[in-house]
Amino acid sequence: MRPVIFPRLKQATSAAALVLLASTAQAEPQHGIAMYGDPALPADYTALPYANVNAPQGGSFVEGNTGGFDSLNPFIRKGTVPWQLRFFISESLMGRSWDEPFTLYGLLAESIEVPEDRSWVEFTLRPEAKFSDGSPVTVEDVIWSYETLGTEGHPRYRGFWGKVDKIEQTGDRSVKISFNVEDRELALIAGMRPILKKSQWEEIGLTGGDLNDIPLTSAPYVVEDYEGGRYVSLKRNPDYWGKDLAFKQGSSNFDELRIEFFGDQAVLFEAFKAGELNFYREGNAEKWASQYDFPAVQSGEIVKSEVGHERPTGMVGYVMNSRSPVFADWRVREAMITAFNFTYVNETVTGGRQERIGSYFSNSHLGLRPGAAEGKTLELLQGFGDQLLPGTIEGLTLPEGDASPRNRTDIKRASDLLAEAGWTVTDGKMMDGEGRPFTFESVIRQGDKEAQTIMEIYREALSRLGITMEITQVDNAQFAERRDKQDFDMMPYVRYLSLSPGNEQNLYWGTAQADIEGSRNLMGVKSEAIDATINAMLTAASSEDFTAATRALDRQLMAGRYVIPLWAGGPSRIAHGKELQFPQNTPIYGDRIGWTPDLWWSEE
Repeated sequence: MRPVIFPRLKQATSAAALVLLASTAQAEPQHGIAMYGDPALPADYTALPYANVNAPQGGSFVEGNTGGFDSLNPFIRKGTVPWQLRFFISESLMGRSWDEPFTLYGLLAESIEVPEDRSWVEFTLRPEAKFSDGSPVTVEDVIWSYETLGTEGHPRYRGFWGKVDKIEQTGDRSVKISFNVEDRELALIAGMRPILKKSQWEEIGLTGGDLNDIPLTSAPYVVEDYEGGRYVSLKRNPDYWGKDLAFKQGSSNFDELRIEFFGDQAVLFEAFKAGELNFYREGNAEKWASQYDFPAVQSGEIVKSEVGHERPTGMVGYVMNSRSPVFADWRVREAMITAFNFTYVNETVTGGRQERIGSYFSNSHLGLRPGAAEGKTLELLQGFGDQLLPGTIEGLTLPEGDASPRNRTDIKRASDLLAEAGWTVTDGKMMDGEGRPFTFESVIRQGDKEAQTIMEIYREALSRLGITMEITQVDNAQFAERRDKQDFDMMPYVRYLSLSPGNEQNLYWGTAQADIEGSRNLMGVKSEAIDATINAMLTAASSEDFTAATRALDRQLMAGRYVIPLWAGGPSRIAHGKELQFPQNTPIYGDRIGWTPDLWWSEE
């Protein structure tokens, strides 16, 4: 439905006019908004249900990163930025509840207003909202932030801006955004964009600064000190404007957030064991079980905690760049997945403790169901006809692998698939029809011993097929550059997904993103059927339709054979100083506790 702009009513039928007027009449300011249904919390809620409102304030939270940084501006693509800053120094009009699939409550905005068709959204700013320098957050700052981030900012902000028809000031503290497409999620996305101070960037431009140009925001923390490539220290702003908001109760409890930098993960872990850090995330179940018996754990100075969650597994593994000639054919990609002996790799790396990821949305109701597609999912997929790859409707199963490294059955199957794709073995070398050898490069980060172990096992398996894989280790900056420029054949891949997938799916696998530098569509997906399926998700009027469309997307991504899946992360595994505590009433997105210090506190 079109945005509510009254001049257009003259050209509408009487019935359409009545629908539009009814939509307008139903719009009224609310304290929050949910993707489907109503927010769980009432307008007079006093705190988020999982926050500890009695948490003491003080102390330091110290974690580590590998590599270095040459920028402290997380809102642009230029430079290497500590990944945490996007969360530490960012604040938006609305804030997300991590105990609901997708619900927002007022933060910088005191209210949100949408019509029934969500063709526009209007926010009213809180009069007390201020930047860290004490200046008020204005509608002018909001409009400038949306326009500038949408045209000059990081690519993750640009897709939304392309769907904005108009943004306008409608009152001293209110701003209205009208959309040019039908998409129920846009009203929520609008509430999640970071708001920056316009006057800070008027002379140099958002992308024109250097390491000393740190974005001024309204968030609880500000960068206090840093040394390029060594550390970043943020302090809590004692005059933070929002400390009395219900949404912020029990959060932002530390006086200092500090990020220390190390050459590689092994050095970082040793620093944690020595007490230089008090927070460490562990992704390897075998290491968690066998390597956390050092003195600080035995004495109780370091505590091991696990935090469960209900979100999808997402996809973790090794992505194949379908832009690369060797991986352009789905049969070759399936052969690569088949030749990867997951059972042996999993036993070697994790002791067999972690289950394999079954699909992108597995571990949730949004994931594909085993076997053939049914119901509304089937109806949607059937409409795409021969655009679908084999296995999309019928269903796929990942190869089981073998406890022995030779894995003869799967290697034979991989060889047959390669033959179907036109590859044959000549003098022990896999060759295409023009006599070119099957050679490709796998790019991994320096110091990533797990990836190195996995790739060395895989290289040996591929050599039995006559395939040559070169393993190239690069530092963090080079890894990011090659990823952003799509200059790779294969590389490690992590894509976390939520219980409310939406517009970001276009960024991950939309055709329009496939050839954009810095795109998150690393595999180079170009599928009209996938584009249409994402659109069906965005326009779904019911939770049932949304689930069916998401399961259809899950099937198409798995049938694309773009990633060699590894293991699901399972619960967040966190080793931390005994003084650090977190709420035991964890939300459905419990893994959020393992990634940000927002709800933690120190007992010291």
